[in-house]
Amino acid sequence: MRFQEIQEQAQSVWRDFGDLGKRRILVGGGTCGRAAGALELTQAVRVFLEEHGLSAEVREVGCLGLCYAEPLVELSAPGMPRVMYRDVTDKNITDLLRDFFVEGQANRDNALAVMEGPAAEGIPAFAELPMLKGQVRVVLRNAGLIDPESIHHYIARGGYAGLAKALELSPAQVIEEVKKSGLRGRGGAGFPTGAKWEFCRRSPGDEKYMICNADEGDPGAFMDRSVLESDPHSVLEGMAIAAYSIGARNGYIYARAEYPLAIERLEKAIAQAVEFGFLGDNVMGKGLSFHPHIKKGAGAFVCGEETALLASIEGRRGMPRSRPPFPAQSGLFGKPTNINNVETLASVPVILERGGESYARYGTEQSRGTKTFALAGKVVRTGLIEVPMGISLREIVFDIGGGIPDGKPIKAVQTGGPSGGCIPATMLDIPVDYERLAEAGAIMGSGGMIVMDEDTCMVDIARYFVEFTQSESCGKCSPCRLGTRQMLRILDDITSGRGKPGDLELLQEIGSAVKQGSLCGLGQTAPNPVLTTIRYFRDEYRAHVEDKRCPATACRALIRYRILPEKCTGCSLCAVECPAKVISGERKKIYAIDQSGCTKCGLCFDLCRFEAVVVE
Repeated sequence: MRFQEIQEQAQSVWRDFGDLGKRRILVGGGTCGRAAGALELTQAVRVFLEEHGLSAEVREVGCLGLCYAEPLVELSAPGMPRVMYRDVTDKNITDLLRDFFVEGQANRDNALAVMEGPAAEGIPAFAELPMLKGQVRVVLRNAGLIDPESIHHYIARGGYAGLAKALELSPAQVIEEVKKSGLRGRGGAGFPTGAKWEFCRRSPGDEKYMICNADEGDPGAFMDRSVLESDPHSVLEGMAIAAYSIGARNGYIYARAEYPLAIERLEKAIAQAVEFGFLGDNVMGKGLSFHPHIKKGAGAFVCGEETALLASIEGRRGMPRSRPPFPAQSGLFGKPTNINNVETLASVPVILERGGESYARYGTEQSRGTKTFALAGKVVRTGLIEVPMGISLREIVFDIGGGIPDGKPIKAVQTGGPSGGCIPATMLDIPVDYERLAEAGAIMGSGGMIVMDEDTCMVDIARYFVEFTQSESCGKCSPCRLGTRQMLRILDDITSGRGKPGDLELLQEIGSAVKQGSLCGLGQTAPNPVLTTIRYFRDEYRAHVEDKRCPATACRALIRYRILPEKCTGCSLCAVECPAKVISGERKKIYAIDQSGCTKCGLCFDLCRFEAVVVE
């Protein structure tokens, strides 16, 4: 079947999917939605329809990125607006369904947005939601809007048109188009994608490999997972275009085994793409042969590094090696290999379909295009966002993210995952691009972004991230193996009240040595959280070391809980619930805490309704 005929067939399927002349129920079925109860919701929906003798199309879609509002359910019916509901449970879903399908009115409770057209019945339009206003969705163009297990849905929204266009060009012309776009590797390093492809294409050899790095191990990051779950064909199409450009016939998607839903949907997408002639032998009748395979990683953070990833695919322990030679020269099984991450590859089909210059309209001079971020931490609207490069941190946190819960002051934003840097509130107007973040001591990374408020201890945050990178270090090179361990010991001492004069200078000295002497990116960036927090929050470190005090009252060893006699009502709740049984007193009289046995769990502070328990 010719591609035009496949497109026409797909458009027919898509029109039927969007037919407003029938009932339709869409449930956000990504991992985030499922964790919030989407599977139970789907079952409750089917039970309701059966009990009321109603017919409706029930589908799971991917993640819209509005994770703060999960679970999400969209309802549509003849004569009714398409309405998205938030925070839906298996308890309130019955009322929503009854009002919508039986009573014929859209319940405003939990209503998030009208999905098409203007606001209706007091419910805002989807495009006007504050979290979406500042976004430009390229990688996330289909997320939450299509059934990720339907290749027809993907094709109907422009899928595989980029591949069809690429196959009409020479490999050199495809690479030139990617160069025009200014696309840089979205895995963290930011190397120009077109140049990377060109290096691999020019490397001699009859056998070459194309690899998708989907080993997403950053705490708080979920960009790759969401894209693979919501729009797997976009990554496969990008891989096929890259494979054509470099001359690869085989490829691997390296995805951690902790992503079972992403892997399941990838497997289905590969089978569909082979069936339709977009993968396999003689792709689209143009002579290209490309066979992608899935390799499940064991979850080692270091395997996000290219050479460690290659070792893992080859069946060896995931440990990096020195370079050169680079993978483009000698990679998988000693053959020239190109490696791109999920977000990079998902951008490629759009670049080929619309042209590189169209993509380059977004962003800054040196950082073109858009970037996805997993917005997490102390922010009102958490979730997955995609913004043009050059947007400020302030716009992301306050305009898109809705600011800090309870109106608390913002303290810092950490970008780049565990190897990223902490940027203080005084620098929120910094543009988010590769160069400006590097100047601030941070990195773009794969796209983790954690917001912190006044209750966050920056010393403890640095200790947390160093603990992570230290445990994930493969141990091959001494600077990383020993340096991160020593940094962690010093930070443990500081947060435990055992800090000594000179500790800050020693941390900076060790951090600099680790950055300069480590073999791979893990060690070279592991000190970033420590060095940036010392740079911007030195007074907080001094309070820990010199005064044995944690200004944020977060470090247990440096705080105590005390009951204020003038506020204690003698309700006894704290004494009854205290797990250590160190709170004594008589009912209707004043209670006190025995500091010698207090575990500082904070339960008394959380339980007291009279603000009689204070933390000092």
